[in-house]
Amino acid sequence: MIDGLLLGFQVAFSFDNLLYCLIGVTLGTFIGMLPGVGPLVTIAMLLPMTYGLPPEGSLIMLAGIYYGASYGGSSTAILVNLPGESSSVVTCLDGYQMAKKGRAGAALAIAAIGSFVAGCIGTLAIALFAPWLGRAALDFGAAEYTALIVMALVATSVLVQGAFIKGLLMALLGILIGLIGMDTNSGALRYTFGLTPLMDGVKFVVVAVGMFAFTEIIMQLRSHTAQPVEATKVDSLMPTREELKASALPILRGTGIGMFFGILPGIGPTMSSFASYMLEKRVARDPSRFGHGAIEGVAGPEAANNAAAQTSFIPTLTLGVPGSATMALMLGALMIQGITPGPNVITERPTLFWGLVASMWIGNVLLVILNLPLIRLWTALLKVPYSWLFSLILILSCFGIYSLANSYSDVLLGAFFGMLGYLFLKLDCSPAPFILGLVLGPMLEENVRRALLISHGDPATFIASPISIGFLSATILLVLWILLPAVRRRKEKIELETN
Repeated sequence: MIDGLLLGFQVAFSFDNLLYCLIGVTLGTFIGMLPGVGPLVTIAMLLPMTYGLPPEGSLIMLAGIYYGASYGGSSTAILVNLPGESSSVVTCLDGYQMAKKGRAGAALAIAAIGSFVAGCIGTLAIALFAPWLGRAALDFGAAEYTALIVMALVATSVLVQGAFIKGLLMALLGILIGLIGMDTNSGALRYTFGLTPLMDGVKFVVVAVGMFAFTEIIMQLRSHTAQPVEATKVDSLMPTREELKASALPILRGTGIGMFFGILPGIGPTMSSFASYMLEKRVARDPSRFGHGAIEGVAGPEAANNAAAQTSFIPTLTLGVPGSATMALMLGALMIQGITPGPNVITERPTLFWGLVASMWIGNVLLVILNLPLIRLWTALLKVPYSWLFSLILILSCFGIYSLANSYSDVLLGAFFGMLGYLFLKLDCSPAPFILGLVLGPMLEENVRRALLISHGDPATFIASPISIGFLSATILLVLWILLPAVRRRKEKIELETN
């Protein structure tokens, strides 16, 4: 490993590759702040430009865009409640509330520090465990993924304190929305109501921008306020000692969660950030702080999504299994260069693998250098009256949504989900379980179908392996943990009323 790292830094520190790394992380940071654009669209647009580059330079630049976008998507999530990336949705919940309380600088700094620490540890994990972790990921089949997703959906109840059933119903509604469109197996149209724009399904970006950006605009306009997003002066741009102390363990826990989910193909940063948030809320002494500006709700998810972004390269490089559409583009970039990803890529193309690993460390340092000095610039946005700012947010959001497929129907859908998000807020329903259900719904359907096809329709396949049994057992324990106290309290109340 030491020899490999020495070779990698020799490759990464060449002038050309340093330049590619800088271009990648800079583009990724700013792209991550633009709603609806994201790394997928950017990499798709820039992919033809990498054809003439060496394989190492091409992958280093594309990778920089990917994890740079995960790094930069937190800025608009914190400042204007607008997630630039899907993995930054959770950051809106507490980061934006911190900004409204005058702690935008601290939230941005903690996000940067958490991402840097997680990125470095995640890169070390790639160097140490890539071959072994790549083989371990092979143990996850369709049944295991199904059990994992069911556990994640049930655990969304943690996001809605004291409303377990409401959280599950929101998650189920998200699943239904996620299944809109043409069935890939039969070609049947589902829940489209005869509308042609719904044949391809509802895009995640449309829902995320609608339920966060548009809903926030509706809330602000309905309150008839022309005040800045943050009315008080931001006295300090750096976190206090107490905030740093409170963030330390969430960053480490989020890093571990992100590394675990990152090596599982198809899971990635979005689910890891949700899992980290759920864990931090569960272990917190006062869970009611979450959603009202808890620093742990920023530190954990930001560390998780960056660690997952880094370690998601493991299944792509070592197994040739892309975990997301973005990773599929990475895979395509490698194949264009004549490289076949798989277990032999480390031995056959050591300069490529170790050069990428070394460039990730360099890229994380560059991201901190780029972001921390610019925190004052980001916080200056808070002084702009919202009556001015919402127009810019609305234009950028509509542009981002329209650019997905050059369709005005997507913009109208975004407006619909904006009104739906406003209704959820009025009904005191958290949008987080809905978003998670939307993301995991199609994945759940695909893995259930695949598991039943492999087992010839035998449902026992879902309890046939120790991994799936472990996840399902954890799900049952979680349900009992949440419901039993409520049942006990109801029983005691009935006994008191009887007496």
